[in-house]
Amino acid sequence: MKEIVLENTLPKVFVQVKDLQSEVWNHHVTFEKERLYLVEANSGTGKSSLCSYIFGYRKDYEGRILFDGADIAQFKTRHWVNIRKKSLSLLWQELRLFPELTAMENVDIKNKLTGQQSKQQIESWFEQLGIADRMHAKIGRMSFGQQQRVALIRALCQPFDFIFVDEPISHLDDTNSQIVGELLTTEAKRQGAGVIVTSIGKHIELNYDKVLKL
Repeated sequence: MKEIVLENTLPKVFVQVKDLQSEVWNHHVTFEKERLYLVEANSGTGKSSLCSYIFGYRKDYEGRILFDGADIAQFKTRHWVNIRKKSLSLLWQELRLFPELTAMENVDIKNKLTGQQSKQQIESWFEQLGIADRMHAKIGRMSFGQQQRVALIRALCQPFDFIFVDEPISHLDDTNSQIVGELLTTEAKRQGAGVIVTSIGKHIELNYDKVLKL
């Protein structure tokens, strides 16, 4: 996939809103591979909805969303399975980890499906993010900031043309935020992928190609 296009896309809940101030909703917006984007938003402006729409989880919007010119509203289940396995990776704001499993088990679920990363690479990421000693701890016993780092590693364990990270550093200190940015951009560059970061405040400090106000 080379580009994602939003054509006058608008959450149905906002249809009656007058004077909607947004550079995304009800506009023509293009996300391209190999570029970095920041989508800044206030709470309640549809940031997480945007991720859900593009990932095909929700369809309660007007307008169109196109992947390389194809309207995603027409995609069948088999199309989404292939897209989510090979083209799109998403780090959800709520993480969606399995609390009864260990950190490594959560990562392995994804990596065993894709075979994308070596065990050495995954362990190196745990080390760089300062959670190597938590690899075999259950997610439910880890802090939210530690869980965010595990979720990032999991998101990197697949091939992707675009990776969405929804508030990925909300519970991280500046040092770990910088490391997250480095790992994210390094892997995206290796895969020739686009990166879309969303935030309602604190965000990864990167050299963004474009900043959009949601």
